[in-house]
Amino acid sequence: MADALVIIPTYNEIENVERIIKNVFSLQRDFHILIVDDNSPDGTASKVEELQLEYPDELFLLQREGKLGLGTAYIAGFRWALERSYEYIFEMDADFSHNPNDLIRLYNACSKGSSSVAIGSRYVTGVNVVNWPMSRVLLSWLASKYVRFITGMDIHDTTAGFICYKREVLEKINLDKIKFVGYAFQIEMKFKAYLLKFKIKEIPVIFTDRTRGTSKMSKGIISEAVFGVIRMKFKSLFKSYEI
Repeated sequence: MADALVIIPTYNEIENVERIIKNVFSLQRDFHILIVDDNSPDGTASKVEELQLEYPDELFLLQREGKLGLGTAYIAGFRWALERSYEYIFEMDADFSHNPNDLIRLYNACSKGSSSVAIGSRYVTGVNVVNWPMSRVLLSWLASKYVRFITGMDIHDTTAGFICYKREVLEKINLDKIKFVGYAFQIEMKFKAYLLKFKIKEIPVIFTDRTRGTSKMSKGIISEAVFGVIRMKFKSLFKSYEI
């Protein structure tokens, strides 16, 4: 059995889901995949069920009743993984903004190195983003700088969503106490790993904006990240803050 699970949340990813699954399974290292689908009306889950006939012991599907948020999708996936024997648990997007080939580099950082969290980082060696308008690149880069300043984390890409966690990290974090559901979820998970003193390493990757399907970014998600970070940092100054 593979010791690594890639969790991929989906909502209306029918244009990408088969390609991303087959790309991951074509890698030289064995990874299992868990698709967490939020009742996509475009038939994403049905396509995954069809592919499960081809990959019965490697591809898994967790279907939810509706669009409940990125953070809750990953938490559901984490719980699913922890109920099984996976040692390395990944977050990855379905839209090829994260290159599946980089999974091996993240895996090696945790399995062969001393890191407990490996981040596929857009900003650790400059700005490695393709096909984004300059306004969005600047917003994302400034957001990471802002979060780094507020939290004190020595992480260049604090909002990254391409991550490998060692099992011990997810076992230590109280998943019931995660507050954010949008992209701020990514910040909160890193912050709690940081407070727990796990070693976090950034691996430089090239982020390529999706060419198929539509982005799930919204102003509400950005607002949650901006204002939520301040509240999160403030609460962490008190012993009552639950990690």
